[in-house]
Amino acid sequence: MSTTAPTPLGPTPLDPTPLLPGRFGELVGIALPVVQGPFGGGLSSVALAAAVSEGGGLGSYGAHIHTPDEITALVARLHAATDRPFAVNLWVPQEGEAEALASADPDLPAAHIERLRPYYEELGVRPPSAGDVQAWPDFDEQLDALLAAAPPVISLVMGLPPRRLVAEARRRGIVVVGTATTVDEAVALERAGADAVVASGSDAGGHRGAFLRPVRESLVGTFSLVPQVADAVTVPVVAAGGIADGRGIAAALALGADAVQIGTGFLAARESGASEPHRRALGTPDSRTTVLTRLFSGRTARGIPNAFVRDMAAHEDHVPPYPVQNALMQPIRRAAAEQDRPAYVNLWAGQAAALAQESPSAAAYLADLVTDARKRLPA
Repeated sequence: MSTTAPTPLGPTPLDPTPLLPGRFGELVGIALPVVQGPFGGGLSSVALAAAVSEGGGLGSYGAHIHTPDEITALVARLHAATDRPFAVNLWVPQEGEAEALASADPDLPAAHIERLRPYYEELGVRPPSAGDVQAWPDFDEQLDALLAAAPPVISLVMGLPPRRLVAEARRRGIVVVGTATTVDEAVALERAGADAVVASGSDAGGHRGAFLRPVRESLVGTFSLVPQVADAVTVPVVAAGGIADGRGIAAALALGADAVQIGTGFLAARESGASEPHRRALGTPDSRTTVLTRLFSGRTARGIPNAFVRDMAAHEDHVPPYPVQNALMQPIRRAAAEQDRPAYVNLWAGQAAALAQESPSAAAYLADLVTDARKRLPA
């Protein structure tokens, strides 16, 4: 990580308000208080993370599906792509998931396969085997590989940082960022040793990270959550969820955030790993509506409803937990993306998805964000 202080992208004759790095920017060594959301499930890319970091923000990469060897190679590729700070994100396992994985039937429960069989057949793919489920990466082994690779920032969702992670990260000079969906989670993260907290409101796209209470009891909107978290913790706070333009940035900073994290807006950038049907769905009238669903992975996530979500709505409470449901759905998601079938793609998006516009590059989108935010910040 750079040891020099970040330089604010300062005023111009027509725009006298600089967008300062703030406490979070100073902590991680970036010029802008903007974090690119760490997309999981193949939606991240080295090109996107590097572009955001090179532009003065914090590029991020979601690595929860990666094996330890893949994580080692990933961090090396990110270091080769940028000499600026970046973050790598992992999912903390949730209670019951390890047991679900260990107890998976050798042939997987027939009812779950049969429920999805029409989709396998329509897309021309075979149902997964038990081996496809059992091969899921081990979190502790992922963590060991990530600590050894030593990215500038490690971020986590869905749980507290293990004590050994905090201790080793401090020894290596790695910043640890946790993600909270409630005030109580933010307080717990600070007590566990997180250097900063992402306050992820229920507006946010993708998977919900609740870990102290069920998701249904942890759906606090971003602009209700941020000021309460800012009052409750002393570490820097990053606002996430429903932020896609300069208006959202200015509002989040006014409510006490030290920086913002933007996911869906960057997902629309050409460098992201989003499929073409996914990218096309963003910024459309249909993207004004999003829902929470377990159907694609077994964990609750926010996305744009499509035919699959609507047809399978009655089964929301019956699908197996992550990672079993995730493995069952993986062939369907991949084939649908490859065949340009948006009806069966997990169209992850936040509640501001209609504000997301396809940009020629992440750098251009970041520059637009900065220009727009400066106009709206008090002089």
